[in-house]
Amino acid sequence: MPLSTSERAHVQSIMSKIVPQANELGGEALEKMFLSFPQTKTSFPHLDLSPGSADLKNHGAKILKALGNAANHLDDLHGNQSSLSDLHAYKMDPGNFRLLSKSIKAVMARRFPNDFTAEVDAAWDKFMSEVGTAMNSKY
Repeated sequence: MPLSTSERAHVQSIMSKIVPQANELGGEALEKMFLSFPQTKTSFPHLDLSPGSADLKNHGAKILKALGNAANHLDDLHGNQSSLSDLHAYKMDPGNFRLLSKSIKAVMARRFPNDFTAEVDAAWDKFMSEVGTAMNSKY
């Protein structure tokens, strides 16, 4: 089911706070995922996974900026995410995307407690489900 107008607004609002801090927040989300779900590290053998590394910040920023881009293209997520879907189709465990979403949510809730309301939380879950479906379309 597509996101409602209010859900879209919630996702776009929280993303407008996240994207300007993409390096820091993206690195933090990846660190949280690797700490909470160590099995996910196997999908990133090419990165320096030590806390605070430039690799984590850079890759985390790429992820958050791609999600920000997706939030701005909600009417065509499949088209918008096509190149990422092609890139990740045979490299990424689809289950990791769900775990990364949880880690990003934890970072958002901690960093933006007044903005990360129950409504934003629900809209985020729905958004990430839609993005995940688009990303996994090549599997």
